[in-house]
Amino acid sequence: MTPTPAEDTAALEKVTQTTQARHTIPTPVLVRGTGLLGTSIGLGLRAAGLEVLLSDPSPSALAVAQDIGAGTILDSESAAATGRQPGTVVVAAPPDVAGEEIIRALEMYPSAVVLDIASVKGAIAEQVHRAVIDQRITASQASRYVGTHPMAGRERSGPVAARGALFTAAPWVICAEDSTRPDSVAAAEDLARLLGATVFTMTAAEHDDSVALISHLPQIAASLLASRLQDTSTQALSLAGNGLRDTTRIAASDPQLWVQILTANAPQIAPILHGMREDLDRLITTLENPTADGSRLDVAQLISEGNRGQARIPGKHGAPPQAFSVVTVLVDDTPGQIVAVLTDVAEAGINVEDLRLDHSAGYEVGMLEMSVVPGRKEKLVEELTNRGWKVV
Repeated sequence: MTPTPAEDTAALEKVTQTTQARHTIPTPVLVRGTGLLGTSIGLGLRAAGLEVLLSDPSPSALAVAQDIGAGTILDSESAAATGRQPGTVVVAAPPDVAGEEIIRALEMYPSAVVLDIASVKGAIAEQVHRAVIDQRITASQASRYVGTHPMAGRERSGPVAARGALFTAAPWVICAEDSTRPDSVAAAEDLARLLGATVFTMTAAEHDDSVALISHLPQIAASLLASRLQDTSTQALSLAGNGLRDTTRIAASDPQLWVQILTANAPQIAPILHGMREDLDRLITTLENPTADGSRLDVAQLISEGNRGQARIPGKHGAPPQAFSVVTVLVDDTPGQIVAVLTDVAEAGINVEDLRLDHSAGYEVGMLEMSVVPGRKEKLVEELTNRGWKVV
Protein backbone atom coordinates (compact mmCIF):
# COMPACT_ATOMS: atom_id res chain seq x y z
CA MET A 1 0.00 0.00 0.00
CA THR A 2 1.32 3.46 -0.91
CA PRO A 3 2.03 5.61 2.18
CA THR A 4 -0.19 8.62 2.70
CA PRO A 5 1.41 12.10 2.61
CA ALA A 6 1.09 12.25 6.40
CA GLU A 7 2.89 8.90 6.74
CA ASP A 8 5.64 10.07 4.35
CA THR A 9 6.13 13.24 6.40
CA ALA A 10 6.20 11.30 9.67
CA ALA A 11 8.77 8.86 8.28
CA LEU A 12 11.00 11.71 7.10
CA GLU A 13 10.78 13.45 10.48
CA LYS A 14 11.62 10.20 12.29
CA VAL A 15 14.76 9.62 10.21
CA THR A 16 15.88 13.22 10.73
CA GLN A 17 15.26 13.11 14.48
CA THR A 18 17.06 9.77 14.83
CA THR A 19 20.06 11.13 12.94
CA GLN A 20 20.05 14.27 15.07
CA ALA A 21 20.20 12.19 18.24
CA ARG A 22 22.84 9.69 17.06
CA HIS A 23 24.77 11.29 14.21
CA THR A 24 28.44 10.53 13.55
CA ILE A 25 29.34 13.96 12.13
CA PRO A 26 32.61 15.22 13.67
CA THR A 27 32.23 18.83 14.77
CA PRO A 28 32.65 21.67 14.33
CA VAL A 29 31.64 21.64 10.67
CA LEU A 30 33.49 24.06 8.40
CA VAL A 31 31.57 25.10 5.29
CA ARG A 32 33.98 26.42 2.65
CA GLY A 33 31.82 28.44 0.26
CA THR A 34 28.83 30.55 1.27
CA GLY A 35 26.70 30.54 -1.85
CA LEU A 36 23.16 29.19 -1.98
CA LEU A 37 24.01 25.58 -1.14
CA GLY A 38 26.81 26.18 1.34
CA THR A 39 24.81 28.73 3.31
CA SER A 40 21.73 26.48 3.24
CA ILE A 41 23.82 23.64 4.68
CA GLY A 42 25.05 25.97 7.41
CA LEU A 43 21.53 27.07 8.27
CA GLY A 44 20.27 23.49 8.40
CA LEU A 45 23.13 22.23 10.56
CA ARG A 46 22.82 25.17 12.95
CA ALA A 47 19.10 24.48 13.29
CA ALA A 48 20.00 20.90 14.24
CA GLY A 49 22.30 22.15 16.98
CA LEU A 50 25.70 21.67 15.33
CA GLU A 51 28.49 24.23 15.51
CA VAL A 52 29.23 25.63 12.03
CA LEU A 53 32.23 27.64 10.86
CA LEU A 54 32.25 29.55 7.57
CA SER A 55 34.88 30.59 5.04
CA ASP A 56 34.65 32.12 1.59
CA PRO A 57 36.89 34.20 -0.71
CA SER A 58 34.13 36.82 -0.86
CA PRO A 59 34.00 38.90 2.35
CA SER A 60 30.51 40.18 1.50
CA ALA A 61 29.05 36.71 0.90
CA LEU A 62 30.70 35.51 4.09
CA ALA A 63 29.28 38.40 6.12
CA VAL A 64 25.77 37.84 4.76
CA ALA A 65 25.92 34.12 5.57
CA GLN A 66 26.96 34.89 9.15
CA ASP A 67 24.35 37.62 9.53
CA ILE A 68 21.50 35.28 8.56
CA GLY A 69 22.67 32.65 11.05
CA ALA A 70 24.48 30.06 8.90
CA GLY A 71 27.51 29.95 11.17
CA THR A 72 30.47 31.84 12.53
CA ILE A 73 33.26 33.17 10.34
CA LEU A 74 36.39 31.06 10.78
CA ASP A 75 39.16 32.99 12.49
CA SER A 76 42.30 31.23 11.22
CA GLU A 77 44.61 32.91 13.71
CA SER A 78 42.39 32.01 16.64
CA ALA A 79 42.05 28.42 15.44
CA ALA A 80 45.81 28.10 15.05
CA ALA A 81 46.40 29.55 18.51
CA THR A 82 44.00 27.15 20.24
CA GLY A 83 44.83 24.15 18.08
CA ARG A 84 41.11 23.58 17.47
CA GLN A 85 40.42 22.07 14.08
CA PRO A 86 37.15 21.39 12.22
CA GLY A 87 35.96 17.80 12.41
CA THR A 88 34.14 17.96 9.06
CA VAL A 89 34.79 20.16 6.07
CA VAL A 90 32.07 20.73 3.47
CA VAL A 91 33.57 22.08 0.25
CA ALA A 92 30.77 24.10 -1.35
CA ALA A 93 32.88 25.57 -4.14
CA PRO A 94 32.12 25.69 -7.89
CA PRO A 95 33.11 22.57 -9.89
CA ASP A 96 36.17 24.15 -11.51
CA VAL A 97 37.84 24.87 -8.16
CA ALA A 98 36.27 22.18 -5.94
CA GLY A 99 39.07 19.67 -6.54
CA GLU A 100 41.79 22.05 -5.45
CA GLU A 101 39.73 23.09 -2.40
CA ILE A 102 39.31 19.44 -1.39
CA ILE A 103 43.04 18.77 -1.66
CA ARG A 104 43.83 21.91 0.35
CA ALA A 105 41.34 20.90 3.06
CA LEU A 106 42.85 17.39 3.28
CA GLU A 107 46.27 19.00 3.75
CA MET A 108 45.17 21.68 6.25
CA TYR A 109 42.98 19.53 8.50
CA PRO A 110 44.73 16.21 9.14
CA SER A 111 41.84 14.46 10.88
CA ALA A 112 38.75 16.01 9.28
CA VAL A 113 36.19 14.29 7.10
CA VAL A 114 36.14 16.22 3.83
CA LEU A 115 33.18 16.13 1.47
CA ASP A 116 32.15 18.23 -1.48
CA ILE A 117 28.75 18.97 -3.00
CA ALA A 118 29.71 19.71 -6.63
CA SER A 119 27.37 18.52 -9.36
CA VAL A 120 30.06 16.52 -11.21
CA LYS A 121 31.94 13.77 -9.41
CA GLY A 122 34.29 11.89 -11.76
CA ALA A 123 36.51 14.81 -12.74
CA ILE A 124 36.90 15.90 -9.10
CA ALA A 125 37.69 12.37 -7.90
CA GLU A 126 40.33 12.17 -10.63
CA GLN A 127 41.94 15.38 -9.32
CA VAL A 128 42.19 13.86 -5.86
CA HIS A 129 43.70 10.66 -7.30
CA ARG A 130 46.20 12.71 -9.28
CA ALA A 131 47.22 14.57 -6.11
CA VAL A 132 48.06 11.20 -4.51
CA ILE A 133 50.10 10.12 -7.53
CA ASP A 134 51.93 13.45 -7.52
CA GLN A 135 52.55 12.99 -3.76
CA ARG A 136 50.78 16.22 -2.82
CA ILE A 137 48.69 14.18 -0.41
CA THR A 138 48.90 10.61 0.83
CA ALA A 139 46.44 7.80 0.13
CA SER A 140 45.54 7.93 3.83
CA GLN A 141 44.60 11.59 3.52
CA ALA A 142 42.57 10.92 0.36
CA SER A 143 40.62 8.19 2.17
CA ARG A 144 38.94 10.88 4.29
CA TYR A 145 37.33 12.43 1.20
CA VAL A 146 33.75 11.63 0.16
CA GLY A 147 32.21 12.93 -3.06
CA THR A 148 28.55 13.91 -2.66
CA HIS A 149 25.90 15.78 -4.62
CA PRO A 150 22.66 17.16 -3.13
CA MET A 151 20.10 17.36 -5.94
CA ALA A 152 18.53 20.59 -4.77
CA GLY A 153 18.62 24.25 -5.65
CA ARG A 154 16.63 27.36 -6.45
CA GLU A 155 16.30 29.72 -9.39
CA ARG A 156 17.98 32.36 -7.21
CA SER A 157 21.60 32.25 -6.09
CA GLY A 158 23.81 33.57 -3.29
CA PRO A 159 23.53 33.41 0.50
CA VAL A 160 20.45 35.66 0.61
CA ALA A 161 18.52 32.92 -1.21
CA ALA A 162 19.58 30.19 1.24
CA ARG A 163 17.05 28.12 3.15
CA GLY A 164 17.75 25.64 5.94
CA ALA A 165 15.00 23.35 4.59
CA LEU A 166 16.33 23.43 1.00
CA PHE A 167 17.35 19.75 1.07
CA THR A 168 14.22 18.37 2.71
CA ALA A 169 13.14 15.18 0.85
CA ALA A 170 15.66 15.91 -1.94
CA PRO A 171 18.00 13.18 -3.27
CA TRP A 172 21.56 13.42 -1.96
CA VAL A 173 24.00 11.17 -3.82
CA ILE A 174 26.99 9.70 -1.97
CA CYS A 175 29.86 8.61 -4.25
CA ALA A 176 32.26 6.75 -1.97
CA GLU A 177 35.10 4.59 -3.27
CA ASP A 178 36.45 1.27 -2.01
CA SER A 179 39.33 3.14 -0.41
CA THR A 180 37.11 5.67 1.40
CA ARG A 181 37.08 5.32 5.18
CA PRO A 182 33.77 3.91 6.49
CA ASP A 183 33.56 6.58 9.19
CA SER A 184 33.85 9.29 6.53
CA VAL A 185 31.04 7.70 4.52
CA ALA A 186 28.88 7.44 7.64
CA ALA A 187 29.48 11.11 8.47
CA ALA A 188 28.54 12.20 4.93
CA GLU A 189 25.36 10.11 5.01
CA ASP A 190 24.40 11.43 8.43
CA LEU A 191 24.95 15.01 7.30
CA ALA A 192 22.59 14.47 4.35
CA ARG A 193 19.94 12.81 6.53
CA LEU A 194 20.26 15.47 9.22
CA LEU A 195 19.32 18.04 6.57
CA GLY A 196 16.25 15.98 5.65
CA ALA A 197 17.60 14.57 2.38
CA THR A 198 17.17 11.06 0.98
CA VAL A 199 20.50 9.28 0.55
CA PHE A 200 21.38 7.48 -2.70
CA THR A 201 24.63 5.56 -3.20
CA MET A 202 26.36 5.50 -6.60
CA THR A 203 29.83 5.35 -8.07
CA ALA A 204 31.15 8.61 -9.50
CA ALA A 205 30.75 7.21 -13.04
CA GLU A 206 27.15 6.14 -12.40
CA HIS A 207 26.37 9.56 -10.97
CA ASP A 208 27.86 11.47 -13.89
CA ASP A 209 26.12 9.28 -16.46
CA SER A 210 22.81 9.77 -14.65
CA VAL A 211 22.97 13.55 -14.27
CA ALA A 212 24.15 13.95 -17.87
CA LEU A 213 20.77 12.60 -18.98
CA ILE A 214 18.34 13.76 -16.29
CA SER A 215 19.87 17.18 -15.48
CA HIS A 216 22.44 18.37 -18.00
CA LEU A 217 20.58 17.42 -21.19
CA PRO A 218 17.35 19.19 -20.06
CA GLN A 219 19.40 22.33 -19.36
CA ILE A 220 20.95 22.20 -22.83
CA ALA A 221 17.60 21.55 -24.51
CA ALA A 222 15.90 24.37 -22.59
CA SER A 223 18.69 26.83 -23.38
CA LEU A 224 18.77 25.97 -27.08
CA LEU A 225 14.99 26.27 -27.32
CA ALA A 226 14.93 29.58 -25.44
CA SER A 227 17.70 30.95 -27.66
CA ARG A 228 15.28 30.68 -30.60
CA LEU A 229 13.11 33.27 -28.86
CA GLN A 230 15.65 36.09 -28.87
CA ASP A 231 14.35 37.72 -32.05
CA THR A 232 10.75 36.54 -31.79
CA SER A 233 8.11 39.24 -32.06
CA THR A 234 6.27 40.37 -28.95
CA GLN A 235 3.01 39.50 -30.68
CA ALA A 236 4.08 35.89 -31.16
CA LEU A 237 5.31 35.59 -27.58
CA SER A 238 2.00 36.90 -26.28
CA LEU A 239 0.48 33.60 -27.43
CA ALA A 240 2.81 31.58 -25.21
CA GLY A 241 1.27 29.24 -22.66
CA ASN A 242 2.54 26.85 -20.01
CA GLY A 243 4.06 24.52 -22.62
CA LEU A 244 6.69 27.08 -23.56
CA ARG A 245 7.16 28.25 -19.97
CA ASP A 246 7.62 24.69 -18.70
CA THR A 247 10.16 23.72 -21.34
CA THR A 248 12.24 26.90 -20.99
CA ARG A 249 12.05 27.55 -17.23
CA ILE A 250 15.56 26.32 -16.46
CA ALA A 251 17.01 28.34 -19.35
CA ALA A 252 17.28 31.18 -16.83
CA SER A 253 20.16 29.35 -15.08
CA ASP A 254 23.58 30.87 -14.35
CA PRO A 255 25.78 30.67 -17.53
CA GLN A 256 29.05 30.72 -15.59
CA LEU A 257 28.07 27.73 -13.46
CA TRP A 258 26.85 25.74 -16.46
CA VAL A 259 30.05 26.35 -18.39
CA GLN A 260 31.84 24.57 -15.55
CA ILE A 261 29.31 21.72 -15.28
CA LEU A 262 29.09 20.97 -19.00
CA THR A 263 32.84 21.16 -19.47
CA ALA A 264 33.54 18.83 -16.54
CA ASN A 265 30.95 16.26 -17.65
CA ALA A 266 31.48 16.60 -21.41
CA PRO A 267 32.46 12.92 -22.01
CA GLN A 268 29.12 11.78 -20.58
CA ILE A 269 27.02 14.47 -22.30
CA ALA A 270 28.41 14.29 -25.84
CA PRO A 271 27.11 10.75 -26.65
CA ILE A 272 23.61 11.75 -25.52
CA LEU A 273 23.71 14.81 -27.77
CA HIS A 274 24.82 12.63 -30.68
CA GLY A 275 21.74 10.47 -30.10
CA MET A 276 19.51 13.53 -29.99
CA ARG A 277 21.11 14.85 -33.18
CA GLU A 278 20.26 11.57 -34.93
CA ASP A 279 16.62 12.00 -33.90
CA LEU A 280 16.62 15.64 -35.09
CA ASP A 281 18.19 14.70 -38.42
CA ARG A 282 15.59 11.97 -38.82
CA LEU A 283 12.75 14.43 -38.09
CA ILE A 284 14.20 17.13 -40.37
CA THR A 285 14.48 14.66 -43.25
CA THR A 286 10.89 13.59 -42.69
CA LEU A 287 9.50 17.13 -42.51
CA GLU A 288 11.35 18.21 -45.64
CA ASN A 289 9.05 15.85 -47.52
CA PRO A 290 6.05 15.47 -45.18
CA THR A 291 3.75 13.84 -47.77
CA ALA A 292 6.16 11.06 -48.74
CA ASP A 293 5.22 7.47 -48.00
CA GLY A 294 5.88 6.68 -44.35
CA SER A 295 6.48 10.28 -43.27
CA ARG A 296 3.43 10.56 -41.05
CA LEU A 297 4.20 7.18 -39.48
CA ASP A 298 7.75 8.31 -38.76
CA VAL A 299 6.53 11.46 -36.99
CA ALA A 300 4.03 9.41 -34.99
CA GLN A 301 6.79 7.01 -33.96
CA LEU A 302 9.01 9.84 -32.74
CA ILE A 303 6.21 11.31 -30.65
CA SER A 304 5.30 7.86 -29.31
CA GLU A 305 8.90 7.26 -28.29
CA GLY A 306 8.67 10.48 -26.31
CA ASN A 307 5.43 9.27 -24.72
CA ARG A 308 7.12 6.08 -23.56
CA GLY A 309 10.10 7.93 -22.15
CA GLN A 310 7.95 10.47 -20.32
CA ALA A 311 5.84 7.69 -18.84
CA ARG A 312 8.94 6.24 -17.16
CA ILE A 313 9.63 9.34 -15.06
CA PRO A 314 8.84 8.46 -11.42
CA GLY A 315 5.68 9.94 -10.03
CA LYS A 316 4.88 11.56 -6.70
CA HIS A 317 7.21 10.67 -3.79
CA GLY A 318 9.33 8.62 -6.23
CA ALA A 319 6.52 6.09 -6.71
CA PRO A 320 5.95 4.37 -10.07
CA PRO A 321 4.42 6.64 -12.72
CA GLN A 322 0.67 6.98 -12.46
CA ALA A 323 -1.76 8.62 -14.86
CA PHE A 324 -3.81 11.31 -13.16
CA SER A 325 -7.01 13.00 -14.28
CA VAL A 326 -6.92 16.77 -14.61
CA VAL A 327 -9.73 19.07 -13.46
CA THR A 328 -9.48 22.69 -14.64
CA VAL A 329 -11.20 25.50 -12.75
CA LEU A 330 -11.50 29.13 -13.83
CA VAL A 331 -10.45 31.52 -11.05
CA ASP A 332 -10.47 35.31 -10.95
CA ASP A 333 -7.09 37.01 -10.71
CA THR A 334 -7.85 38.35 -7.24
CA PRO A 335 -6.41 37.59 -3.79
CA GLY A 336 -7.69 34.47 -2.05
CA GLN A 337 -9.16 32.67 -5.06
CA ILE A 338 -6.69 29.78 -5.16
CA VAL A 339 -6.93 29.30 -1.40
CA ALA A 340 -10.72 29.27 -1.67
CA VAL A 341 -10.68 26.56 -4.36
CA LEU A 342 -8.25 24.38 -2.43
CA THR A 343 -10.28 24.82 0.75
CA ASP A 344 -13.37 23.54 -1.04
CA VAL A 345 -11.36 20.62 -2.46
CA ALA A 346 -10.15 19.74 1.04
CA GLU A 347 -13.67 19.94 2.46
CA ALA A 348 -14.75 17.54 -0.27
CA GLY A 349 -12.15 15.06 1.05
CA ILE A 350 -10.15 14.88 -2.18
CA ASN A 351 -6.34 14.94 -2.35
CA VAL A 352 -4.68 17.01 -5.07
CA GLU A 353 -1.69 15.14 -6.50
CA ASP A 354 -0.32 18.05 -8.54
CA LEU A 355 -1.18 21.66 -9.23
CA ARG A 356 -0.44 24.29 -11.87
CA LEU A 357 -1.82 27.66 -12.89
CA ASP A 358 -2.10 29.00 -16.43
CA HIS A 359 -3.13 32.59 -17.10
CA SER A 360 -5.59 33.50 -19.81
CA ALA A 361 -4.23 35.90 -22.42
CA GLY A 362 -6.08 39.21 -22.34
CA TYR A 363 -8.36 38.41 -19.38
CA GLU A 364 -7.86 38.70 -15.64
CA VAL A 365 -8.64 35.05 -15.01
CA GLY A 366 -6.52 32.00 -14.47
CA MET A 367 -7.00 28.31 -15.18
CA LEU A 368 -6.14 26.22 -12.14
CA GLU A 369 -5.31 22.66 -13.17
CA MET A 370 -5.58 20.05 -10.43
CA SER A 371 -4.42 16.48 -10.92
CA VAL A 372 -6.29 13.80 -8.99
CA VAL A 373 -6.47 10.02 -9.13
CA PRO A 374 -8.88 9.02 -11.92
CA GLY A 375 -11.50 7.61 -9.59
CA ARG A 376 -11.93 10.97 -7.84
CA LYS A 377 -12.33 13.22 -10.88
CA GLU A 378 -16.10 12.90 -11.23
CA LYS A 379 -16.73 13.64 -7.56
CA LEU A 380 -14.39 16.63 -7.65
CA VAL A 381 -16.16 18.11 -10.70
CA GLU A 382 -19.52 17.62 -8.98
CA GLU A 383 -18.39 19.14 -5.68
CA LEU A 384 -16.77 22.21 -7.27
CA THR A 385 -19.73 22.81 -9.57
CA ASN A 386 -22.14 22.62 -6.65
CA ARG A 387 -20.02 25.17 -4.79
CA GLY A 388 -20.28 27.65 -7.65
CA TRP A 389 -16.93 27.16 -9.39
CA LYS A 390 -16.68 27.20 -13.17
CA VAL A 391 -15.17 23.85 -14.17
CA VAL A 392 -13.78 23.83 -17.70
